[in-house]
Parts: sequence; C-alpha cells; structure tokens
Amino acid sequence: MKRAELIEKLQNGKVVVTFTKKDGTERVMKCTLHDSLIGIPLTEGGSVRKPNDDVLAVWDLEKNGWRSFRLDSIKNVV
Repeated sequence: MKRAELIEKLQNGKVVVTFTKKDGTERVMKCTLHDSLIGIPLTEGGSVRKPNDDVLAVWDLEKNGWRSFRLDSIKNVV
C-alpha cells in the first residue's frame, strides 16, 4: 500500500496495522489519523522533526499516544 493511500485510510477512521518493530518482534496496532480520535496534536508539547517519508506517525488508540513505524516494515493493513 502506498503512503498516500494509507494516510487517507487513517484519516477516515480506525485502521489495524501489523508491522515488524526494529527489534524484530511483530506488533499489531490499532491506530488513526482521524482528527476527532486524536488526543494531542503531533506538534503540541514536542519538537518538530525533519519529515521522513519512510516513517509514518499515527495515533495509537490503545496506548493513547503517538507512535510511528517504518512503511517498509508493514505486513498487513485492515
């Protein structure tokens, strides 16, 4: 799935993404980029980082916080 397609899907609601973490373990994350479901805007309370097109920051609905993953580590998107 392309980055733009995934972002659109995340902006429309909840998505379950399965990916491989840096340490090699698999992670299943329920996440979103839908404005009404995000608790804290990404730019609030933190530094602004240089954009990296290989990584996507999303709101983790279970951890209630921002998390990110590498796009090339995605195994499944539902």
